[in-house]
Amino acid sequence: MNRELVKKLANTLRERKLHDEIRIMEVCGTHTAEFFKTGVKDIFPDKLILIDGPGCPVCVTQNSYLDRAIEIAKQYNVILTTFGDMIKVPSSYSSLAKERAEGMDIRIVYSPLDALQIAEENPMKEIVFLSVGFETTVPSEAIVILEAEKKGISNFSILSCNKLTPPAVEALLNADEVKIDGFILPGHVSTVIGREPWNFISKNFNKPGVIAGFEAHDLITGVLSLLDLIEKKDARIVNNYTIAVKENGNPNAVKLIDSVFERCSEVWRGLGELPESGLEIKDEFGVFDAAKKFPVVLPPVKEHKGCRCGDLLRGLIIPPECPMFDKVCSPENAIGPCMVSSEGPCSAYYKYWRK
Repeated sequence: MNRELVKKLANTLRERKLHDEIRIMEVCGTHTAEFFKTGVKDIFPDKLILIDGPGCPVCVTQNSYLDRAIEIAKQYNVILTTFGDMIKVPSSYSSLAKERAEGMDIRIVYSPLDALQIAEENPMKEIVFLSVGFETTVPSEAIVILEAEKKGISNFSILSCNKLTPPAVEALLNADEVKIDGFILPGHVSTVIGREPWNFISKNFNKPGVIAGFEAHDLITGVLSLLDLIEKKDARIVNNYTIAVKENGNPNAVKLIDSVFERCSEVWRGLGELPESGLEIKDEFGVFDAAKKFPVVLPPVKEHKGCRCGDLLRGLIIPPECPMFDKVCSPENAIGPCMVSSEGPCSAYYKYWRK
């Protein structure tokens, strides 16, 4: 993108005159960070408010998931494999980082294929991959399960906490707790599911949305397009990320997900249990489902006193409005997952907003 064109777009957004306050919500953790990192949020015109939604998979994961992972490791002496974002996330009583410091075998991997390789290299040990993500990451996990079945690798399993984003957005709109005039919709998720699954936002709730990419010009044009729709009272879902997102998404990726996973109810931090919002491993692949393979009785789930991640993920507050932000809660001493994850709104505000 030509720098002069970006500068022109930035000036157009900065000089935009709004008659009334407009509140837009992004529901993508990468967007959360990039709005700050690129400086686009700094050029918002007066009366334009950006609020965060449930767009960070680590942030919306309940403490009980990590409670289960830790109990499995303790009771069955398995090797836990995980992406780095999960290491410092607090569980009800501990964290993976604390457990690893005390001797639990927990390894950071960069893909589920890395976890499968560890299983191949350690045939006498059970390997559990902690799977926390949205539609974007699930196809690779389906591939790994199919590969494990093909190779007969029986000491590998996945503890699935994968979620589907449209049901969460629908739950937010049904709750009607906060004024939302329009949505910046996630580019990564939409590359998989396409534009069409977001149509309920316009059809059922008469609100517009724009699917946006992640560069500065993507964010600026996405916001400008959304402002045009809002001011014209044009409740459509527009795809501004056409280079990557098609109307029906990636049918092969969707087919791959559906071959291994099926929809289920799932608990979201801040939103509670939402029907048809999760993905669990089908019974025919049950030998790769760690929750079924390693049954455990969990201690009572404990929420951390004062943490307002749940309110934040529903758009009720922004991070600086939490009394713990940048005081008790910081990346070095995170009370909740919104400060830990690189896609968490508290993390983004801490890194960029304070400056």
